[in-house]
This record gives sequence, C-alpha cells and structure tokens, in this order.
Amino acid sequence: MLNSKQLIEMTGMSRATLNNYVALGILPNPVIKTSPDDAGRATRLGYFDESALDTIQQVHGLKKDGYTMAQIAEKLGASRTKAAINSNPAVEVSGHSPVSKLSVDGSIETLPGPSYMVNNNFELIWWNDSAAESLFESGKTIPTDLESRSLFNMLFSSQITHSEENLKDLIKPHIAASKKRLNQQTLIKIYSSLSASNLNIMKELYEEVEPAAKAPMLHYPVILPGLGDELLYCDLYVCFYREGIFFSYVPVALEDDFLLEFLSKRNYVINELLRSRKPHLTNVAVMVADVQNSVRICSELPAEEYFELINDIWQQSEPIFRKFYGTYGKHVGAGMVYYFFPQPDCDYKLNAIACSLELKEMMRGITLKWQARKGWFSEIVLNIGINEGQEWFGSFHAGGHVEFTVLGQTINHASRISDFARNGSIWATKSMLNQIPAQDRQKINFGINRTTNNNESVFVTDSYASLDNLLSEEDLINSKFRDIEMLPITEIRSISG
Repeated sequence: MLNSKQLIEMTGMSRATLNNYVALGILPNPVIKTSPDDAGRATRLGYFDESALDTIQQVHGLKKDGYTMAQIAEKLGASRTKAAINSNPAVEVSGHSPVSKLSVDGSIETLPGPSYMVNNNFELIWWNDSAAESLFESGKTIPTDLESRSLFNMLFSSQITHSEENLKDLIKPHIAASKKRLNQQTLIKIYSSLSASNLNIMKELYEEVEPAAKAPMLHYPVILPGLGDELLYCDLYVCFYREGIFFSYVPVALEDDFLLEFLSKRNYVINELLRSRKPHLTNVAVMVADVQNSVRICSELPAEEYFELINDIWQQSEPIFRKFYGTYGKHVGAGMVYYFFPQPDCDYKLNAIACSLELKEMMRGITLKWQARKGWFSEIVLNIGINEGQEWFGSFHAGGHVEFTVLGQTINHASRISDFARNGSIWATKSMLNQIPAQDRQKINFGINRTTNNNESVFVTDSYASLDNLLSEEDLINSKFRDIEMLPITEIRSISG
C-alpha cells in the first residue's frame, strides 16, 4: 500500500487535489493508520491500494482528452460511491439524521453536518450541535461573550487536527472567505492576540489562497475527523450574506442536491439563521429616534396620509441604516431603534453618529415635501439619543415574526436621551464619545449651549453637561428622567471627513 505522502510525491499532485479525488469518489477512502517515525509531523496517514496510481494516470489521460472533473468522476467513481451508499443507507454524522431524511423544506437545525455562521469579524453567532461537538472542542461550552467566539481562535485551539498540514487544510477555506471581506492588515489586526506561529500561518494562507469569487456560494472539498480513526470526507459550502458568512459541511457519501436547493433559498436561510442565532454579550451602540409631536401630526392628517408619511420616513431611512450596518430593533410607535455592532473596518460608534446625521438631513427633505403638500410651517423631525455599552443581544419570537433586542441600561438610557432631545437634535453620552479615538473625535462637532450673563446663547464645543443641568424645573419633576439626571451628555451637530 502507498500512504498519501508517497502518493503525492510519486504523482506530483497537491494534497488538495488528492483530497478532491477522494471527495469526488474517484479514489476510495483511505485506510487510516498511525504514521511511522519518519513521516514528519503527521501522527496518522491515509493508505491507498497501489492501484490508486493507475487511477490517477487514467484521470490525467481523461483530462488531456477534454473530460471535465464531473465527467471523470462519473466515469471512474460514481458506480463505486453509489454502491457504498446502497450498502450502508443509514449513514449518520455526529448524531444527526441522514441527509436522505432531510427535506428541502427543513430547517438549519436539521442540517446533517457541522454548520455555523460568523459575523463580519468572524465571530460565531450561530452553530449547531454537530459543530460544537466535532469542531469547537467537544464537551466544552462555547463562550457567551462575542469576542471569545473568534472562529480562528477556536479553530487554532481545536484538537481535531493532527498536524500543521491538516490545520492549514481546515483553515484555508475560512481564509479564502475572509479575503472576500477583509484585507490582510484588518484580519491580522482583529486576531493580533493569536500566537506568532498562528499569525504566520494566517499570513501565509492569506497570500496563498485565491480571492473568493463574486458568487454568493462557494464549495470546497474538506476532510474532518470521524469516529475513531476514520476520516469524514465532506463538501463545505460557504454562503455570503450582508449579516455574515454561513458554513455548512455535508458528507460526500450522501447526496447533496437537497443542500444546494436548500441553500439557494437565500432569504429563507438567512431569516432562519438570524432567528436562531445565540444570545451573546457584545459591545453595541444604540440609537433611538422618535418623531417629534407624532400625536399632533397624526391628529392633523387623514389616517391614510399619516401612514404614508411614516412609511416615507422608514423607506428613505432603510438604505441609510444599511450603509452604516444598523440592525433593526423593536420600538413602539412611530419611532425607531437600531443597533450598531463592532465592524472589522470601521468604528461602530462613528457609524451610529454618522447615520444619525444623515437621518437628520433626510428629514429636512421629507419636511419640505410635506410642507409643500399640506401648507405646513412646522418641521417634521426625529429626536435622537445615542448610547454605547456592553449588553446581551438576542431575539424574541412571536409566531413567524422575530424581534431583535438588547437587554440592559444602554437602550434604556438612549431612549431617555431621545425623550430629552428637541427640534431634531442628536444627543450622545460622554462615555460613548470618550471611547472614540482622539483623532476621530476631533472630526465631530459636539458641545453644549450655554447662556451668557447677557442672556445670549453660545455653543461651547467639546463640552458636556449632566442632564439635570439641562432640564427645566418641570422636566426635573418628571420621573422618567430621574434615573439618568446625573448622566453627562452632549449635542452632536456635524462630523467632517
């Protein structure tokens, strides 16, 4: 018999090509044995019958004759693969149902192999039991805080690989996926806490892999550990969404047409993933915006025109929120709540501020439109409060509807600040602005209006005031501000650059 290392040396093929031949069924699954002392770092190797050499030569000949790999696989490997399936129809993976039992109308929870979703920082936001058991250190609880769910940290620390070469094979598809969204500098910056050797592996692979194609779905043949000394040959499908990247493995011994059809339902899949993602502790900036005098406006307009106005606000604001990576949250009435989470290439706190300023500019256009239409003189404005903190983020399910929410004081304080704001102003907490780097904070025009001895109003830049110093006596009596009356806040007027 020939081990995989010998077969690679004798044929000149790459390990990835050898894995692909096995995944396509051109070569049979190797027999796994403990490697001899002279095999280098690998502790186990796959062994093939010597006839594998003849098969590989056949493949090379067929390729020269113009056959595609799919045609070659059908010619050389399909009959063997189908025979193996028929002889063992109840193949299962990590306790999940066989693929043949999974309908295209199923859910992500019934996928047959390890599956998980990461955000754009490559932090886990959803995973199934198979992924937790086979990839992310079986038997251990995955951390609740988002930063500790770094995918690359968890893959590097996983015990499923037995050599550096195996580790690279596992990580390479993830690097290719990251290359579609992150430049090398940003990726290394995010994972600067990794060891020097692991960072070098990431740099090496980043330079080696081809950038992911523009297609919304990619496919890679990969090998995962199976039961005992067995190896599990899988197809890895990688799907890209605005909210993150989804990875799903399926054993090659099983028909995977169902999976392609299932994953092709992009809206259904992403909605399933978002509604199923795990609650996590994360840094977040919360923006609460309320339409000023919404009750009066509602009373002045016919019902159909009021709904038209509110829909006008929502439709024009939606692309602005998308531009700044805002996530919609539940809010009562005509107002809105959006959450801004850390991003790999921009500051989420600055995103919340820039988004609020663009919303303010948007409302000027809506005001002019409705003033001309109705003969009004007053403005239609959003009063905005922004706050930042570390909170739990999760979802509530009501039938088929999902609402995302943040639990904790961050959203409560943002809501109170929005109640305090008047005439379309934007207010933010001192603690949030202090977390923005000084060079970026200098670009923000913020401060407090002060009254001089001559009763003149002067805007003092780069200053703050506690809420109780800004409230009237009537407002001080109002109980809804009592819990934040000592909170330092500031008004944001513009941002440059």
